[in-house]
This record gives sequence, structure tokens and C-alpha cells, in this order.
Amino acid sequence: MPSISWLRRASVRSRSTAAAIVVVAAAMVVGAGVLLLLLQRALISAASDAADGRVADVAAQVSQEGVANLGTDLAKTTRASQIVQVLDSSGQVVAASSARAETVPLTRLRPAAGKVLRSEVGEMPLLDDDHDYLIVARGIEYGGTTYTAVAASSVDTQRATIATVTQYLLLGFPVLLIVVGAASWMLTGQALRPVERIRSRVQGIESTDLTERVPVPETDDEIARLAATMNEMLNRLQAGQANQRRFVADASHELRSPLATVSAGLDVIEPSARGQAWEGLHELMKGEADRMQRLVENLLLLAKADDAALPLHRADVDLDDLLDTEVRRLRAAQRLEVRADVRPVRVVGDPLRLSQLFRNLVENAATAAHSTVRLSASEQDGQAVVTVEDDGDGIPESDRERVFERFVRLDTSRARASGGSGLGLAIVQEIAKAHHGTVTLAPAASQGTVATVTLPLPAP
Repeated sequence: MPSISWLRRASVRSRSTAAAIVVVAAAMVVGAGVLLLLLQRALISAASDAADGRVADVAAQVSQEGVANLGTDLAKTTRASQIVQVLDSSGQVVAASSARAETVPLTRLRPAAGKVLRSEVGEMPLLDDDHDYLIVARGIEYGGTTYTAVAASSVDTQRATIATVTQYLLLGFPVLLIVVGAASWMLTGQALRPVERIRSRVQGIESTDLTERVPVPETDDEIARLAATMNEMLNRLQAGQANQRRFVADASHELRSPLATVSAGLDVIEPSARGQAWEGLHELMKGEADRMQRLVENLLLLAKADDAALPLHRADVDLDDLLDTEVRRLRAAQRLEVRADVRPVRVVGDPLRLSQLFRNLVENAATAAHSTVRLSASEQDGQAVVTVEDDGDGIPESDRERVFERFVRLDTSRARASGGSGLGLAIVQEIAKAHHGTVTLAPAASQGTVATVTLPLPAP
């Protein structure tokens, strides 16, 4: 548990270094074990092959010359690391390469003529102190008697080799692990240095000044992409902060006018004021209060859209009914010619919000139009398409996207005179987005502007 707690609190550099040391140590242990095993097998195989060759030579000599003078030959031709015996059928030693092997047989193995047997020396003979020799016995037939040639090869030299290699490995392990740890510590620190620069820069960025940006390394790696992503995030935060400040400033500016009017009216009203002057001021202040109420409601609506999504009460909505209401309202004013080509179209959405969307578009068109407003509704390519067209002066191409921003009015004097606040098209866009639709502005075929709203039709 303490080690796990330490790892959780340790830095990335420390954890990376520790992981590198652990991985290398585990790999070294496995590699050393495999190396020692393969080396032992190779050394045992060499000793066994030497014993086989020596037994074969003795067997050839006995089968050709017998055992006469064999002891002298064995003493001269046998290496110091080997002991050779020749046993008769009763197990007595008839010849030996060493005086210490002249009385007691080295093994109880008695192979038949032409056969070879080996003694068991354990699975790890070079690490097993109970077995000092590898013994090979071969059966020989000569003069009607079966002899046994025995060769015992010492494994002391091979055991010493394994011990030396093991000692060098044990001495080299700590040195190698220290080198790996130091290299990993330096390389990890070098790799994390851009992250530290990013952290230091981010720590110095204040909410009052979002113009600072984090340094982006020239390498095309994860850290560079992280820095680029953080700069993109700072761009969005800066843009959002600028929009918020502009929104607050514009809202304050818009609210100042009706409040100033109400305040001035209250200043001139005397407790004894009566008659027509009071009625005029009452009408003026009521209009300003209504304008301020609409402005506050629109601001609250846009604030909800910024915070999450507009709350919608979805139901089946007949767009042709909503447009017919707007057509009747415009015709009742008897100021403009209203042309309608409205076909039955039904969508799923919020009736109040969609009614507000079309009301804002129609009011903008009526304000801009010289004489005619055209409304249409139809189904096209699986979508509901509604257009509102006027024959006014039109909107310059450079302003067709900008008019959807808040408090943007291309004709400030006219908008203020009519009570507009520059929020109508911004609200239209938010309502369209909430219904997974779009709204666009384009020049009319002859003159003016056509606003097109597309909404998805309900699934069949």
C-alpha cells in the first residue's frame, strides 16, 4: 500500500523512471536466466561429446588389441579432466587412466556390446554439487568377453564458467540499472520540459487578459498538439469573453434609453399634474416599459440559449396555421400588400417558439418592405421550407451573416424608432438551431431580401 500511495503522489518523471527501471530489471532477470540455461546446456553438451569420443576411442582399441598394455595407454592419452576405466564382465577394473580409479568402478552401468549408457546427473548438473562428473559407458566384445569402457568427464570447469558469468551479471545489473534510471530521468525531463513551459504560461494567464498564448513546440507530437489545442481553447474563451462584454455593453446601452425616458417623465410629473399632460406622459412611459419588458425577455431567451439549449415543449405544429396568422395580422394593418403561397406543412416543435420565429421574420420584412411582403411554405427534399420575402432595399452581402449577431442593426435610427433592439434575428437563429433547422438570408429575385427557414419533417 505505501508503494502504491507513493506512485500516486509521485511526478510523471519519477513514475516514468521507476517504470523503466522495473521493466529493464525484469527483462534482465529473464534474459540472464535464459542465458545461463543455454550456456549450461552448451557446456554439458560439450563435456558429454568429449566423453562419448573418448569412450569410442577406448572401445575401438579394446576391440582390436584387447586389454593388454591398456592401462599404460590410458594414462598417457587421457586428459586431466577425464577418468577412463575398462571393466570386465564381473565388474572388476582391468585398466584405468588414474591410480585412484584402479580399484573401485566409477559406475554400475553395464551396457551390452555396442550399446552406450549415461548416468543421471540431475536437471542442472553445473549447479548441483552432488554430481562432479558426467559418466558414459559403452559395451565392448573381445575374445568372447564383454568389457565396459567408462569415461567420466569432470564438470568443474563448466561449473566455474557458469559461476563466473553469474558473478559478472550480478555486478553488471546494478550498474546497468543506474545507467537506465539516469537516462530515463534525463530523457523524461527533456520530454516534459515543454509541458512545464506550458504550465508556467497557463498559470500566468489571468481572466482579465486572455491574449496570452502557450508556446507550441516545433515537434509534431502529442505535446505540440496539446499546446495547439490549449491555444484554440484560449481563442474560444477570449472570443466568448469579448462576446459577453459586448453583450453586456449593448444590453446596458439598450436599457439606458427607456430608463432615461421613464426617469425624465417622473421628474416632470408633479403631484398635482392632471389632464392631457399626464395622459401623454402615461402613454409614453407605458410604451417605454413595454419596450423594456420585451428587451429583458429577449435577453433572458438568449441567455438560456447560451447556457444550454432553449427549453422546448414539443408537439405537432402546423406551420401553415402560424403563417396564416401572420398574413391576417399584416393585412389588418392595411399598409402593405401581402402575398401568400402557404401549403399545409406539419413539423414537431414548440408552437410558441416557432410562432416567435416567424413573427420576428415577418416584422423585419414588414419594416424593410416598400410595398409587398411574400410568404410561402412547402415541403422540399424531406424538409419544411418557409420563406419570407420583402421588396425593400436589401441587405449587403457582407452583412448577411453579421445581422444574426446580437444588437446588430443596419439602420439604427429606423430600428430605434420602431422599438427594435437588434435581437430579433439572433433569436430567430437560436430557435431554428434548437429545432435542428437553419435560417439564411439571400437577395430576392427582383429587389429586397428573402429569409429561408428549413426545419426537419417528422419521421414517418
